[in-house]
Amino acid sequence: MNRLRFALLGHPVSHSISPAMCNAAFSALGLPHIYAAIDVPAAAQLEPIVSDVRAGLLAGCNVTLPYKGLAYSLSDEQAESAHEAGAANVLLANAQRRVVAHNTDAKALEDELVGVWGDRPKYRAAIIGAGGAGRAAIIACRRLGFKVICITSRSWTSTESMFDAEAGKVARSMGALTAPWPSPNDRAESGRMTKALRIQWSELVANADCVVQATSAGMRGADPGDAITEVVDWNRLPKHAVAFDVVYNPPVTPFLRAATLHGLVAVGGLGMLVRQAALSIELWTGQSPPLDRMRASAEEALGGPAKR
Repeated sequence: MNRLRFALLGHPVSHSISPAMCNAAFSALGLPHIYAAIDVPAAAQLEPIVSDVRAGLLAGCNVTLPYKGLAYSLSDEQAESAHEAGAANVLLANAQRRVVAHNTDAKALEDELVGVWGDRPKYRAAIIGAGGAGRAAIIACRRLGFKVICITSRSWTSTESMFDAEAGKVARSMGALTAPWPSPNDRAESGRMTKALRIQWSELVANADCVVQATSAGMRGADPGDAITEVVDWNRLPKHAVAFDVVYNPPVTPFLRAATLHGLVAVGGLGMLVRQAALSIELWTGQSPPLDRMRASAEEALGGPAKR
């Protein structure tokens, strides 16, 4: 069997744990393939690497921040998963040497939430962050059967900026309500409906069955996550609510800490990371790698120097 090359593309990626996970998966499957992280400092450098996938020099790629949208646009064809999210985190070449974009983030999050949900109600979901992870959260929550999904973004400082933002337009096209970024001072007026939405973020999140933190805030080396916790009125959340943070390093973020202190089920992002990688490998090889082996390798990698 030929040894195939796979890679993670993004910036920065030097401390990614994806190589540890994926190489462990290949080993468990008895495959000779290798997986490495390739740092892509500039957007212009991504296109030649996508061409390498088209030419077969790379058998496939994962794509991470900040290039999921660009990878989608550079692909020749888009699978339904990528089209639905408007972003790609997996690239591969088909038999016609055309680069096909996929997205495994939403399915990974969906599967992770299914594992903790049980018989909890699924009516309202609140999502913090409108980037690629936020879009994946919209899709996952919709598939799980949530009736009302509301999303907010730190860049939506006013109703006008929210409606003008491309991310806001995409979120609304996906069936989500969008809300301007709330201020803690707004809570005194949380019973009023905004002109834009006829519903206010603080009113919805107070009754949410699920709250997803889908930004990089709280990630080691990124923005502190304390400000994110302030947009959730933890004292008003129902006790059955689940709090999910896409961040996996550190294992306990300010968001998860706040959820735990208020007696809620709090889930970090490592399981989602492992699941999306396993789904990627299945797309590339047609084989399903063992999640337990991948998670163990990921946890071992996280025990070393600080990583993304």
